[in-house]
Amino acid sequence: MRQGATLMIQIRPVSDLRNRFPEIESAVSGGQPVYLTKNGYGVMVVLSLDKYAELTDDIELKIDEADRAAAASDVRHTHDEVFSKLREGFLE
Repeated sequence: MRQGATLMIQIRPVSDLRNRFPEIESAVSGGQPVYLTKNGYGVMVVLSLDKYAELTDDIELKIDEADRAAAASDVRHTHDEVFSKLREGFLE
């Protein structure tokens, strides 16, 4: 892509997964998400595995960290405790 060029958002009907799969595959292989609609409403986003991993790797690391912290402690919090602390902006 040229420097300064703008990416066009790809919005397609879900039927394009079947009818135009190579085009969708090409778009997501280039790192661009494709938004799919059904009856005019958004239903899903198709991403490459690399882009999906970029979005979720940090989350997986945080979950692993939380699992290790839970295994090292007997302290447990209720759902309400956790979410009230999150709303306050911190966890003990």
